[in-house]
Amino acid sequence: MQGHDRESRLFRRARQGQYGEKPGRDPPHMARKLCRDNAANGTYIVAMNRIKPFLAALILLVAALAPGASSAQQRAVPPDAQTLRYSFAPLVKEAAPAVVNIFTRKVVQQRMSPLFNDPFFRRFFGDSFGAPRERVQNSLGSGVIVRPDGLIVTNHHVIDGADEIRVVLSDRREFPAKLVYDEERTDLAVLKVEANGEALPHLELGDSDRVEVGDLVLAIGNPFGVGQTVTSGIVSAVARTQVGITDYSFFIQTDAAINPGNSGGALITLDGRLVGVNTAIYSRNNAGSVGIGFAVPSNMVRTVILAAETGSAARPWIGAGGQSVTADLASALGLPRPVGVLIGEVYPGGPADRAGLRQGDVVTHVNGIELQDAQALRYRIATQPMGGTAELTVLRKGRALKLTFDLQPPPETPPRDETVLEGTHPFAGARVANLNPAYAEELGLDGFATGVIVSGVARGSPAERLSLRAGDIVLQVNGRKIGLVRELQQALSGRAQQWQLSIRRGDRVLETTVQG
Repeated sequence: MQGHDRESRLFRRARQGQYGEKPGRDPPHMARKLCRDNAANGTYIVAMNRIKPFLAALILLVAALAPGASSAQQRAVPPDAQTLRYSFAPLVKEAAPAVVNIFTRKVVQQRMSPLFNDPFFRRFFGDSFGAPRERVQNSLGSGVIVRPDGLIVTNHHVIDGADEIRVVLSDRREFPAKLVYDEERTDLAVLKVEANGEALPHLELGDSDRVEVGDLVLAIGNPFGVGQTVTSGIVSAVARTQVGITDYSFFIQTDAAINPGNSGGALITLDGRLVGVNTAIYSRNNAGSVGIGFAVPSNMVRTVILAAETGSAARPWIGAGGQSVTADLASALGLPRPVGVLIGEVYPGGPADRAGLRQGDVVTHVNGIELQDAQALRYRIATQPMGGTAELTVLRKGRALKLTFDLQPPPETPPRDETVLEGTHPFAGARVANLNPAYAEELGLDGFATGVIVSGVARGSPAERLSLRAGDIVLQVNGRKIGLVRELQQALSGRAQQWQLSIRRGDRVLETTVQG
């Protein structure tokens, strides 16, 4: 009503000659002004009987095309046949030849029924009866050629344990593949094929940090072994960290159909660049794709390729740890919303310590990119180039700070000193080593973990009978705290009537007593 009253006053003044026009006639500049004013506030009530017919039609046309018009009015049938011919075909023709099928073969032991271990059966049928039988297990997946010399990226779980790997190109040529690098913690592997000097079609890596929710993407792979298949969709989410597939839990989520056999395939944007390697899907009861697929971002793929080329798996390490800022923490810290990582530990002398990061700081950004949780901080640091610097945005007591730290690998301090224990004690046959930040990162453990870790157990040894496992951390022996391998050796050097042992396994501490 306010807009209507304003118009009435304007028209009344115009008719009274207050705008330099003849009374009773609406000046043209007033009609234009009304259109502008009312288009801005969404009001189009005018005295139509006072405006010439062609001017009324003009105002109605402006109203129909204004931003406030309904979405139904904005929809339109494609105007011509050319519009209907828009297609992903040119993009697929360029990208699809760089996506390959991967076939693996491995020999596995097929265990027979436990009944055949019974002495009664062995007495009548002999020791060889019921022995484990070997069978060949075949599996398939996909891969992406990322270098013209035949370097291929795929998933670790596609080639895990394979005795033979063969790669089939889109033109049906087959090549034996050599495993160059394999990394379980990122679920990525790098293969190499020799094409007699021929430059193979390949995909350039894009910047996965530039991908946004809503971007169109194509997934290319070999689902169920039916042959190369292309599906389309959008980026449903970026920075998915609560998936639990790899140690560096950070994925691009897409609704492009991804099914078994697509693992290791390409996720590309409309510029033809690789932004992700398809890795997993969310599915209930193995029902196949339900529109929730996950891809390892190309920036992580780039670090794995670099590790394959240089032979070094080391990634930058910040030397600080903490927890994600929840809604409760944000309220307690006086933050407007839950974002970032609350720092709880800083490694003495590490990169974060030298940069001035303190316990209680909240890290909100790395190089200007916002952090949603602690996993995001780990990923953002790990995907930076070694030897450079990175900038942290930090909140400290309500003030925003910028801290720059060096991108360096985690230290090997103390040295690992990997040792196989021998003697007449419960740990005989166990292979142990000192934990340090570098070793902890390799194992996917907290970089602040210390102590002596079990890295292997010999079959049939006292350590195996004690049920020691790789990954166990020795805490105490007969009440003596153990921090280094040499301390463990000293604690086990004498004879004892009984051994009181304390071992950490995951989040549990196990205590047991063994007779000497």
